[in-house]
Amino acid sequence: MSIAARSHAKIEARRARVGAAAWRSILVALTAFLTVVDLFATQAILPPLAHAYAVTPAAMGLAVNASTFGMAAASFAVAAFSHRIDRRRGVIMSLVALSVPTLLLAIAPNLAVFALLRIMQGLLMASAFTLTLAYLSERCSASDTASAFAAYIAGNVASNLFGRLLAAATTDHFGLATNFVLFACLNLAGTALVYFTVRRQSAPPQDYAPTDPASAIRGHLNNPALRASFGVGFCILFAFIGVFTFVNFVLVRPPISAGMMTVGFVYLVFLPSIATTLWAGRAVARLGQRRGLIGGLVVAAAGLPFLLTSSLMLVTAGLGFFAIGTFFAQAVATGFVGPAATGDRGAASGLYLACYFLGGIAGTATLGWIFDSFGWAACIGGVAFSLSVAALLGTRFFLPAHH
Repeated sequence: MSIAARSHAKIEARRARVGAAAWRSILVALTAFLTVVDLFATQAILPPLAHAYAVTPAAMGLAVNASTFGMAAASFAVAAFSHRIDRRRGVIMSLVALSVPTLLLAIAPNLAVFALLRIMQGLLMASAFTLTLAYLSERCSASDTASAFAAYIAGNVASNLFGRLLAAATTDHFGLATNFVLFACLNLAGTALVYFTVRRQSAPPQDYAPTDPASAIRGHLNNPALRASFGVGFCILFAFIGVFTFVNFVLVRPPISAGMMTVGFVYLVFLPSIATTLWAGRAVARLGQRRGLIGGLVVAAAGLPFLLTSSLMLVTAGLGFFAIGTFFAQAVATGFVGPAATGDRGAASGLYLACYFLGGIAGTATLGWIFDSFGWAACIGGVAFSLSVAALLGTRFFLPAHH
């Protein structure tokens, strides 16, 4: 073969690899979108929900975010038994079942039933979410892991954006019940996507098969770098839920007095986060996990002062900075867990997500109480504290020597 022919073959092979990686990223992001689209979309319709059930913002916020209780419980369960669960089958079954509580939310008679159905949603979303992350960490090469995880978190970002826009628009034009019927259909679309695009798996790599669940979990909790990543995950969702749950009430009250469609369009602030989160894999390769994580948290913190103004434009800008920073930091932390684990990666992903969702529970309860009792400025103070703790924990992001 001539030099020119060999050069052409190399170029074609490189193009094929790039094309395959791009297609994989699209599928991974779309799977993430359809898996967690129910999680935060309901936050965009908090004011009409609070009016429909005649409850306070904190009570409605706790009911809507009750899904994080289920997500934390499911993540712990997957951490303990991940080695026994077929990833593909588990994701498909979880997404099929998810459509049931989503549909029943359309006819929930009271706040207690609403909260219970949200917990059920959380159980099923987290099962699919955790098993997908385990699948990616086990099936991707070391060089592809960060990009695959970044694509998955980018799909999460997109679900935050388009899910909220869709929920706000559907509720505004067709009512609350129609909104939940539509989202049940999206759950079933996610099932179809996974069924037709995710390959049946062979046995997981032997170097990540645990001897028993308890020893795997103990090993992860004894790993200082993993403990730090679990704490970072807790702090990120604590802060994120504090901002994006209660800002809805700030936007619809005087002096801003925005309508529901305007509130929906405010969530276009998530659009830049899709691009920046996809860039997280390359940023980590260049900057390292610690600097990448702390840089994202600094960007998030830079948006907080804007949230205390009475200008819709400035509040929107602040939300944009905060979203870019927190999603970027989440992508870095999520991608760090697999390589930092010295044993069962499925259990490590489950523990990380359990801590992440526990942060959501704590953020909803603590910052909800602060918001009702002391106001928006005090709530933002709690968010700033959480970001500071996350940055401090991020200084402990060190990979094992074999990496």
